Amino acid sequence: MTAGPGPRDDTGAAVPVPARVSRIVSLVPSLTETVAVTAPGLIAGATDWCIHPAGLDVPRVRGTKNPDLDAVVALHPDVVLANEEENRPADLAALRAAGLPVWVTVIRTLDEALASLRRLLTLACQLPSPAWLDEAERAWETRPPGSAERRRAVIPVWRRPWMVLGRDTFAGDVLARLGVVNVYAGHAERYPKVPLDDLLATRPDLVVLPDEPYRFTAGDGPECFPGLPAALVSGRHLTWYGPSLAEAPHILTAQLAAATATW
Repeated sequence: MTAGPGPRDDTGAAVPVPARVSRIVSLVPSLTETVAVTAPGLIAGATDWCIHPAGLDVPRVRGTKNPDLDAVVALHPDVVLANEEENRPADLAALRAAGLPVWVTVIRTLDEALASLRRLLTLACQLPSPAWLDEAERAWETRPPGSAERRRAVIPVWRRPWMVLGRDTFAGDVLARLGVVNVYAGHAERYPKVPLDDLLATRPDLVVLPDEPYRFTAGDGPECFPGLPAALVSGRHLTWYGPSLAEAPHILTAQLAAATATW
């Protein structure tokens, strides 16, 4: 084990990370991809929702909100990776009580994501910092061409009921860097439920419809905002923090520019 209490994760908690890490269970899809791309073979277990990178062949431990804790413990990981928003505190406490080091990330902005990923890889996983992370930082240093126009937008993430991005979200910060002003950025809640009539009453310039967590499509979503340009965007590039960050600004900029109105 490391000398002393160990490095501190994003919550400030000391994590007893072993001096050599060879087995990791990840309870967050973004973090699974982050580690698997950086060090193939290091992931010993992941959730059912960990679908990147393609072909990841590891034992599954159910979902982010209902992990099979006995299965996680049975995999004997050196470290368990988690996120304060994705995973339930009670589950993480149970894993700690079982003697497993649990590294928790806290990510609300792009800058936090880049810093958190570097610390996770170098401190929690005992890996060298990867080239793709440097590429991701460079990709976001300047606003991509075509993203200069600022537009007020509502950004639904669910329907039935309608839910939108509110304050302090990673996706909201990503869009702000691309010239999208979130109408609900000042809301008291991070993911408020807002009736459709109220969304329309804000008179936004644009509606941004990602394909996850709710899968908005050309035939499911835009019709609720007649006459308003609707941008169908990649939920992975909008909400995942990991290797996809290197290409996200250009992909999202193109998708925002392709927004079309439904009449």
